[in-house]
Amino acid sequence: MTIVDCRPFLAVGVSLLAALLIAFSDKRPNVREAWSTIASFIKFGIILSMVPAVLNGDVYTYTLCQITDTVGLTLRTDPAGMIFATLASMLWVPINFYSIGYMRCNNEGEQTGYFAAFAVCMSACMGIALAENLLTFFIFYELLTLASWPLVLHKRNDEALLASRKYLIYTLISGQLFLAGVIAVYCIAGSIDFRAGGLLTIDMAPKWVLQSVFVLMILAGSVKAAVMPLHGWLPAAMIAPTPVSALLHAVAVVKTGVFCVLRIVCFVFGPKLLAQLGIIDCLAWAAAISILVSSMIALRQDNLKRRLAFSTVGQLSYIVLGAALISPLSIKGAYLHLVAHAVMKITLFMCAGLIITRTHRNNISEMYGIGKKLPVTMACFTIASLGIAGMPFIVGFISKWNLALGALQAGKPLYILVWVASALLAAGYLMPVCQMAYFRSDPREKFIQYGAFSLKMLVPICVTTAVSVALGVIPNIYPHFYRLAVMASEAICAGWTGGWL
Repeated sequence: MTIVDCRPFLAVGVSLLAALLIAFSDKRPNVREAWSTIASFIKFGIILSMVPAVLNGDVYTYTLCQITDTVGLTLRTDPAGMIFATLASMLWVPINFYSIGYMRCNNEGEQTGYFAAFAVCMSACMGIALAENLLTFFIFYELLTLASWPLVLHKRNDEALLASRKYLIYTLISGQLFLAGVIAVYCIAGSIDFRAGGLLTIDMAPKWVLQSVFVLMILAGSVKAAVMPLHGWLPAAMIAPTPVSALLHAVAVVKTGVFCVLRIVCFVFGPKLLAQLGIIDCLAWAAAISILVSSMIALRQDNLKRRLAFSTVGQLSYIVLGAALISPLSIKGAYLHLVAHAVMKITLFMCAGLIITRTHRNNISEMYGIGKKLPVTMACFTIASLGIAGMPFIVGFISKWNLALGALQAGKPLYILVWVASALLAAGYLMPVCQMAYFRSDPREKFIQYGAFSLKMLVPICVTTAVSVALGVIPNIYPHFYRLAVMASEAICAGWTGGWL
């Protein structure tokens, strides 16, 4: 049943209103942070209020304005979009508290601009998650680029300026490629509404035209998803404050990129058409190469945030590869890994921020014995690291298990070796951090002065770590990410057998 309701609009609008209120609270830090906190809880509450009906098969829809007879700026709650909307709104709550503690402990400047831009980014994420059609998606896609750019520029030094320019060049080009794809799809199909299983068919245009449009749109999504060799902006953006790094990796930019790939594969072209076009294997191989190469590069990074950045490049390529296998289990695994990676990577980046704030050390080779000084932080870092490597009873295992089953279902077991190799490499680049923290001591340790930190930084880390474990032990715990992923996969693959094993 379709329900016309303003809640999708409110989910987008609440943080836009908060951004405005934050901007007018420049002289009152407590009020400014209160607006951000209140907005994060309201947004999460609005999204949660729509979950039960979506699980029952109902759809909430709201049209902001009607542009033509066939195209409107419309928001809609399908299961795939609700996965991303619920995830982003859920994680905004802990990252908001963490941001308050981090910005105060490090005496960061431009805090009003930071919190305002962060709020706009969250509105853009909601718009992307709930977009009913490609035009609505594009508008919020570009809004996210413009809102996240000042966050990368936050430090206002030469390195930040260079990184922000690089980020803007990559992402704006990505947006223009995507817009060209949107126009092409409209010319071919006469519609740009997302449709589970795809809105394009093989008889709508010559095969080479459909192949060209697919390549164009996938390139656009792959830039923000940081698939190699289009990843150059992501390591450079690590100059930004750690909460921004967490936003880029776990909640916003790269997640919207990979969500864009999922929308293109599953809702614009669809498994049946992609199998007929014979081009999807190229995307699968590109993702597999990105997984392995980025993981090997991560092994060589001494800077902790850069190591985590290259880890993100590989882990997001898991999702792209799952989509490219176009089997029900691989698509389900891709959506589950969207959730798993976000929860684990936001934990790792928040841990990294607390470590850097306390010890003033950015390089892994300098982190002698910090496990004794930061026991809770390093315990959370270790749990999240094991999850990234695919340890059972942590959320990463559930998604990777479904991805592996999806490869078998698609009759392509070779890709399982890619995931196994990646898991070993993940252990190879994350476990040394834990080894340095717990089993190495620095003779100069007694002379080192540790900086202050806030419980506002530590508590969110513990919360996201607990979520990682809870989703690993009980995958379908509320808000039912697992069931939403199953619903999305079934809708996408309905009516197409695909010759699965």
